[in-house]
Amino acid sequence: MVIQQPSNQIKLTNVSLVRLKKGKKRFEVACYKNKVLEWRSGIETDLDNVLQIPNVFLNVSKGQTAPTAELQKAFGKDTSVNDIILEILKKGEMQVGEKERSAQLERVHNEVVSIVASKLVDPRTKKVYTTGMIDKALDMLSSQAHQLQEKEKEKKDAAASGTASPATGESGEAKPQPTKSLPIWTGVSTNKSAKSQALEAMKALVAHQPIPVARARMRLRITCTTNVLKQAVKAPKGESNKDGEEGEKKAPGTVKDKILSFVEQVESQDVMGQEWELVGFVEPGALKILSDFIGSETKGQGRVEVLDMAVTHED
Repeated sequence: MVIQQPSNQIKLTNVSLVRLKKGKKRFEVACYKNKVLEWRSGIETDLDNVLQIPNVFLNVSKGQTAPTAELQKAFGKDTSVNDIILEILKKGEMQVGEKERSAQLERVHNEVVSIVASKLVDPRTKKVYTTGMIDKALDMLSSQAHQLQEKEKEKKDAAASGTASPATGESGEAKPQPTKSLPIWTGVSTNKSAKSQALEAMKALVAHQPIPVARARMRLRITCTTNVLKQAVKAPKGESNKDGEEGEKKAPGTVKDKILSFVEQVESQDVMGQEWELVGFVEPGALKILSDFIGSETKGQGRVEVLDMAVTHED
């Protein structure tokens, strides 16, 4: 007697799983160990070196592949299997052993701390902090965030049991409702890139200031024709001018004045023929606004060039 194995069962061994919940189903792909992180970070680009088999599973350990009907229901009828695999690889959660998970977390953590330490400075001295000091500051934020989450959980449990109201304290007094929440930091994850997590960590450090920190400034070169510099800055159309007529209202100050308002510190400034050139430092958040302003006001006669993404001073 011949026992037929179900056609949708494939046996795989020594695999690293990536799992994604979509709708009410969980879908898995079977990968070679250590290759998923390399693919996510851009080191590995060939999917053949990442996937043990180019297929989507409902359960890899049982060798149960996902039926086409289930894939179409969860991802859409027009989505190819290859696109589904890519989505699972990008957004899915890696299923790894405890030792492997710890090693991954430590690797991502060290990379995040290194990136943050290179982008933040002491605002008083403009010097960078050591990775050890940044690590301690992030630990402080993480502990505070977990304590806050525990308190919120206790409040919800108390509210659910009827012993307290979410809008009042234990004494029944009205409690002020929270305004816009600040960025929080709860620690690293293996599901996001180190670069994106470093950005989140920097936002939290700048917002909470467990140690005095500021984003390292960018060094730019700004050039513009001298005739444009003397022009008055124009307000958006639709605003009325001082005669009460709608049109382009001229705001006080020239294009040059507006450009200089973005620059925290001027390193050099010179005029060569009909072209004005300035080298200076700006906050990273001001770069896009400055670039947009120069693009719209100078009509192609001005430009911004980034000379250094993060200027810091090291001991």
